[in-house]
Amino acid sequence: MKQLWCAVSLMAGGLMFSSVTPAAPVQSGVLLQQMKQASQSLSYELAYINVSGLGIDSLRYRHAVIDNKVFAQLLQMDGPRREIVQRGNEVSYFEAGLEPFSMQGDHIVDSLPSVIYADFSQLSSAYDFVSVGRMRIADQLCEVIRIVPRDGTRYGYTVWLDTETRLPLRVDLLDRDGETLEQYRVVSFAVDDGVRKMMQGLESAKMPAVLSLPKGNAVTFNWQAGWLPAGMKEVAQSRRQLPSLDRPVESRLFSDGLFTFSINVTLADKTSSSQLLRTGRRTMQTEVRNNAEITVIGELPPATAKRIADTITLGSAP
Repeated sequence: MKQLWCAVSLMAGGLMFSSVTPAAPVQSGVLLQQMKQASQSLSYELAYINVSGLGIDSLRYRHAVIDNKVFAQLLQMDGPRREIVQRGNEVSYFEAGLEPFSMQGDHIVDSLPSVIYADFSQLSSAYDFVSVGRMRIADQLCEVIRIVPRDGTRYGYTVWLDTETRLPLRVDLLDRDGETLEQYRVVSFAVDDGVRKMMQGLESAKMPAVLSLPKGNAVTFNWQAGWLPAGMKEVAQSRRQLPSLDRPVESRLFSDGLFTFSINVTLADKTSSSQLLRTGRRTMQTEVRNNAEITVIGELPPATAKRIADTITLGSAP
């Protein structure tokens, strides 16, 4: 699998530099906003693959807007059937061996690049959007745009947008050295009213009940993050008891609108130790300091996760 992933990356790089033509005189940020709008308003079907160090997944995604209500379907094409259906603000999950369930949500987050739904007017303060030319993907001419973090503390993206529909036909997640960590790549797609007609059956389909999540209590922590990458903001916090631990864990969730991570603090015990783990885009950095176990986990390069962990200031024991 490693050899296959390297071959895909090398082929992609060769095509990139051999097929570039002058870009259209449209601001890159405007093109990315048009991508977001097209992804949320058009009726279309995508057949695509997701490539990562863990393997290759083949999927099909359908999207339509019917009577101002969004309907979407994501289907895993190989192996056990796994299907995710969006109807308005409800997202339902169906998987072999598991009880179906629904959750509140305004889009399907699984197996689709988060960059498709980003607010690029907000991201412009921390990222540069750079047009690098045009290239063919899935037999379509595409605008190629790089999304580059200005401070170098996060990952970046290269996005290929269909020049006609503005739909994303390829998205590469890049590490700080420009190496590809993950790739979303469309192999065929259709944009027509036939997709909307196929999706109309979901209007009357019976879906599982929406899970009711308990409301969290307001909490106050005596620790703070001393440094965060530019544009990162706290979006949630919680204190919870994990089944595998006999002590509570305090968590803060941060996001810049493109990448997310959490800081988790709990009392250290004899099993606590400093360690670094990384799988694809996700890093887990754990440190033990002043009788506290500090864990930074999320979509960050290892050096950034460690810097965040090193600058956390602790009060009394959590």
